[in-house]
Amino acid sequence: MNQPGLKILLFFIFLYPGSEKGFAQSIHKVNEITPALKKRKVGDPLKNLPANIEVLTIFGERADISPDNKQVAFMAKTFGDAMLIDIKSKSITCLTCNVPAAAFLRVMHLSTGDYLLIGADHFENISVSKKNTDLWFLSKVPGSKPVKIGQRVNEGVALSKKSLKIAFTELATGDGIVSRLVVADIDLSNGTAKLVNRKTVLESIDKDCSLEAQDFYNNDTKMTFFCYIPNGAFDVKGIDLSTKKITDFSNAPTFFNEPEGIFPDGKYTAVEMDRQCQWLGGQKGSANIDIWKLKLDGSGKDLLRLTHFNDYEGGKAANPVIATNGKFMAFQAARSTDPPGMGHGLLLYWFRDKK
Repeated sequence: MNQPGLKILLFFIFLYPGSEKGFAQSIHKVNEITPALKKRKVGDPLKNLPANIEVLTIFGERADISPDNKQVAFMAKTFGDAMLIDIKSKSITCLTCNVPAAAFLRVMHLSTGDYLLIGADHFENISVSKKNTDLWFLSKVPGSKPVKIGQRVNEGVALSKKSLKIAFTELATGDGIVSRLVVADIDLSNGTAKLVNRKTVLESIDKDCSLEAQDFYNNDTKMTFFCYIPNGAFDVKGIDLSTKKITDFSNAPTFFNEPEGIFPDGKYTAVEMDRQCQWLGGQKGSANIDIWKLKLDGSGKDLLRLTHFNDYEGGKAANPVIATNGKFMAFQAARSTDPPGMGHGLLLYWFRDKK
C-alpha cells in the first residue's frame, strides 16, 4: 500500500477503533442464513459471508469498477478523498490526497480510464454541500488534480461504459421545473473536459419528485432512473432516449426500489430493495435494504435476492455496481442507522468462479 493509502487506512482505524474487526465486532457468531428466517439475527454479516463474497476493503463507500474490471475506485468517506484499489494486489492509491480539505462525494471511471468526481470545492454543511454539487474531471495521469467541468448536478450521474456519454440531474431553474434529466457528451479533445450535445430527456414539476439517472444500457439508447421521494417508495424506471417512452420495471409502488448497477446484457439491474421487511419486519425504506437482481421486462416479478446483510439486526448492503464482464459485483456494507450512501467497507460478489 502506498503512503497516502496507508495514512487514510490508519486514520480510519484511529477514528473508528475496532473497525478492523468487522461490522459488529462485539456480537457473537451465528449460524448460516436460512431461507426460512422469520426474524433478524444478532450477529455480524461480515463474519458469516457465503463463499462467493469477499471483503475488499475495511473502510469506504460508493464503489465504481474500472472499465477493464481490474480496479475499484471508491470514496474513503462522505466529503472525503477518492481512492483506488487494485483487485488482485489489494494495493490502495489515494487519487485526491493532493487536494487540501477534499470534500468529494463520488468518484467514477470514464471509459477512457480517467475519472469523474462529484463534490463541493469546500465543505459548508451536510445539507448544502451534498446538493447541487460540481462535476470535476481528473486525468488518469499520476499527480493530476481535479478540474471543474462547469456543471452543477444533484446526487449521482449515469456514465456510459462504452463512450463519454453522461446523464445528470439539474434542479429547479425558476421556470416551474423541479428537476430535469439531461444527457450530454464529455468532450476531452482539447485537453480539458467540457459538456457538449446537451439534451433534456425528462422533466418533473412535482416538488416531491427529484429525478436521478442511474445507468445507460442497450448501447446507450436507454437509461434506468428513479424519482427520489423523501422518506417514500421508489420505482425502478427506464426511459428510451429516442422515443422518451418510460417503463416501470419494479411495479411495486409500496416498496423501496432503487436501481444501482446494470448487468452488461442490459436485461437485468441490481436494485436496493426492502422486500425482506415483509417477513423480517422493521421500518421499510433505505434503513433496511439488501441487493436484489431485477429483470427489466416490465413485470416486476423476476426477482432474485443477492445479499442477506439485512437478515442481521442493524445490517444492510447497498450501492452495488456490476463489472462490464458480468463476473462480479462490488457493493458496500452499511448499518441501518447510516444515511443513504454511507458505507463501512467494500465487498466483491462473484457470480462465477473468480479464477
